[in-house]
Amino acid sequence: MFHIVQYRPLRQIAQNSLSSMCLKLMLSRPAAFAQIWKSWFSSHSLVGNKNIILMGPPGAGKTTIGRIVGQKLDCPVIDIDDDVLETTWNMSVSEKLQDVGNEQFLEEEGKALLKFSASGSVISLTGSNPMHAAGMQHMKKNGIVVYLDVPTAVIMSRLKSMKVDRIVGQSPGISLKDILQFRKQFYKRWYDIRVLCGGDIAPEVVAERVLDAVKRYQNSELETFISTRSSRSGRSMEKDSHKYFSDVVTEGLAPDGGLFVPERGLPEFTAGEWQSLIEATYIERAQVILERCIHPADIPASKLAEIIGTAYGENFTCSKIAPVRHLVGNQFLLELFHGPTASFKDFALQMVPHIFAYCIPRSCNYLVLVATSGDTGSAVLDGFSRLHDTDKQRIAVMNFFPEDGVSPIQKSQMIGCQKENAWSVGVKSDFDFCQTAIKQIFTNSDYTGFLTVEYGTALAAANSINWARLLPQIVYHASAYLDLVHQDIIPFGSPVDVCIPTGNFGNILAALYAKMMGIPIRKCICASNENNVLTDFIRTGVYDLRGRKLIPTFSPAVDILKSSNLERYLHLIANEDGQLVTQLYNQLENQGHFQLRKDLLEKLQQDLVAGWCSEEDCLAAIHSVYSTTGYILDTHTAVAKVVADRLQDRTCPIIISSTAHYSKFAPAILRALRIAEIKQNPLSQLHLLSSYSPLPPVHWGLLETLKRKGNDDHQVCAADMSMLMSRIETLIQNHFM
Repeated sequence: MFHIVQYRPLRQIAQNSLSSMCLKLMLSRPAAFAQIWKSWFSSHSLVGNKNIILMGPPGAGKTTIGRIVGQKLDCPVIDIDDDVLETTWNMSVSEKLQDVGNEQFLEEEGKALLKFSASGSVISLTGSNPMHAAGMQHMKKNGIVVYLDVPTAVIMSRLKSMKVDRIVGQSPGISLKDILQFRKQFYKRWYDIRVLCGGDIAPEVVAERVLDAVKRYQNSELETFISTRSSRSGRSMEKDSHKYFSDVVTEGLAPDGGLFVPERGLPEFTAGEWQSLIEATYIERAQVILERCIHPADIPASKLAEIIGTAYGENFTCSKIAPVRHLVGNQFLLELFHGPTASFKDFALQMVPHIFAYCIPRSCNYLVLVATSGDTGSAVLDGFSRLHDTDKQRIAVMNFFPEDGVSPIQKSQMIGCQKENAWSVGVKSDFDFCQTAIKQIFTNSDYTGFLTVEYGTALAAANSINWARLLPQIVYHASAYLDLVHQDIIPFGSPVDVCIPTGNFGNILAALYAKMMGIPIRKCICASNENNVLTDFIRTGVYDLRGRKLIPTFSPAVDILKSSNLERYLHLIANEDGQLVTQLYNQLENQGHFQLRKDLLEKLQQDLVAGWCSEEDCLAAIHSVYSTTGYILDTHTAVAKVVADRLQDRTCPIIISSTAHYSKFAPAILRALRIAEIKQNPLSQLHLLSSYSPLPPVHWGLLETLKRKGNDDHQVCAADMSMLMSRIETLIQNHFM
């Protein structure tokens, strides 16, 4: 058996340098010695008995980078090609390949891996090692597999310069590019950590990234979450009560009523890392971005890939998932309605149920509560109903929506999406009441404790107050920018503006987060309807609910006065001053208003501008765009279009978030298109719209949902907290007991 152990152990260092110079330093200057020792030990403990295993396509630089990493860690470096295969076979790799052929070569290569053993080393695999399952399983037992992810175009260029025109597994009639693409599935199966490697990046830089990635992998305790309302002094006293990603997904709302945010902020990507994703698919981009936002101790890369594939693989009608379409002039639409329930909420809510099911403990049942102003409800119900049967037995969802505050099709859709573990309750009030009621239920420890003790059931949230809801939204804002670069609309680095119809502030916050992570977004334009509290706030710094009443509009998803996710943004620009955030929101709760300090308002206005749109202008925009382009905007996208027309300066492209399919708002669309006869039946309305052969076509998922029987069967509840809690208890008894 080929066996290598770490040949420079700690005791050998002690026998040599420690016994002379280091011993003197330890005695004469103990503080200086301690610092040197700490630095030395941190680098060596990075490996310990584990191997760092570098994996990637031929031409990825595994051998060179492996040597550099080994030098930095002062540990053995093993190249599988040179040190194992050729030693075992007594011939070169190319001679062996010529001797036995592709299939037998992979088998022989795998057998050599199975006989190989090492510890505390840096190991560079061959490009074809990952294609042998048993061999890779053996290697992973004592190693951290690092995938050097180099764009295929870069690999092709490198192999050409190396005069390599054929690699293992390549058969006649199969191009080098095809076999490189084919191999990716094997690399993705085995890695623990991914390191993005662009075209011109120096090996020394890649080696540093490998070390940083391994450090992150081994130190999950660094990626903790805090409440937007926690004080710095309070955090220092509560180090034993750290919250990790799995915790915040499960708990939703912080115990003090605040929202969870990452204590160290979001990861930043270099320009080169973003550019390496220009040719990637949407699913590939999502995988890379979310890996950096979710620690593998919470969700391993392989499981995350499975979740993303399940969420976006077959549930979206467009293969591009979130395509960017040119509208007019410098305006582009980010189409976010190709999911099963026809709104941008599907991007998060096709993923979150699977993340939730993976993160929660198996010993408890969970009831997920959600409040919706329209689109969230059906997306939550659909997402949780797609869980595996075993998960549906322990996870149920209850959706509260304003009974008379959503469109008829939205209401029919929410009722039609009810399944054995997913129910809708209409509340005789508005969205703000529904959202506030859920927050009060979560912070009522007596009630939540009673449910846990009496029924073994915990509560969780699926609104955008849940941190996991925001992460998939960051992906599509980043992807939209990369698509413009890929389409040669702009070179990478040129700025864009984004305009987003905004109610609860989650979607626009995700765009701000994408900007923080390195996407060149210049301004985020907040578009409101006649419920324009955010417009006033962004312009003046005064958030004032006094005397305001919610106005039902054609764009119900942004009929919101209390924007929950604004709290996360204020916490960000206030430099994580949880005491200030607590003060502001206590004042809003008790007095109905608060005002930002001048310095914070100036910070806010560097990121945000805002405008609002009347009902008349909304309908006029729908008619105008259809008349000139044949394209139908939904009512929320029309609000954003109107505001974008007013506020953009036309010096750069502007990406307008098209957050829902027009089919969900058929009566308003038919009115905007000046169609006189509007039937009351939602299904008839969609058939009428379809007869106009519009762009894009009527959404198939809505048609299917509306065709289902029993679309009038749902519970209705008064706007009373005790009645809502009673409904929750009854549902728990019926489903879990």
